[in-house]
Amino acid sequence: MFEQQPQTLREKVQKLANQSLEQSDPSAWFDILYAEAQGDAGQVPWAKLSPHPVLESWLNDRAITPEGRSALVTGCGLGDDAETLAARGFEVTAFDISPTAIAWCRQRFPDSPVNYCVGDFFNLDPAWRGQFDLVEDCRNIQALPLNVRSQVIEAIAALVAPGGTLLIITRDRDNDSEPEGPPWPLSDAELAEFSQWGLAEIQRHEFFDGDNTIKQLRVEYRRSH
Repeated sequence: MFEQQPQTLREKVQKLANQSLEQSDPSAWFDILYAEAQGDAGQVPWAKLSPHPVLESWLNDRAITPEGRSALVTGCGLGDDAETLAARGFEVTAFDISPTAIAWCRQRFPDSPVNYCVGDFFNLDPAWRGQFDLVEDCRNIQALPLNVRSQVIEAIAALVAPGGTLLIITRDRDNDSEPEGPPWPLSDAELAEFSQWGLAEIQRHEFFDGDNTIKQLRVEYRRSH
């Protein structure tokens, strides 16, 4: 997480994000960061080169039969969560707004069955609506400012198939005041917006990161048939 990175990298992330906000293009800074990393994952604050452990624990705790089931990883970064789902038997699509990140995924996993593609939360493929049995969003909503949050939540919710599951992994904040960022943790009121789009919260798991000081959530939602 950002707190575990050198101060200069945190400052770089904030500067890039603020520049994108000033240009009214809140996601433009991601590809700049990936490109300037020049293949060094240590220059990408969220790139752990391993799947998120709370995704793995969620998979391990459930008797999931993934064969023939589709999964989508939003804002997939360098691909580790997508590869984990593919290894479990899901038919996986993974997108990121950064062409550099997608090229990096293909380089890391040249024989991968994952369909890696460039995609934008604000202009997603209409053919994806309601098509995925499992959608995972790991720390993407929190990377976008509050003034576009409802739009992103609606876009993500629309991807979940009837009877499908949405898994959100995010930092949590305890009130509705505007936090400093990035990242901008999600409030309960923002998470509750998923219910407006036909998704019921099934389970909420709280955990901590960053020397056990940063409260985070894994929230599971399901769309009714």
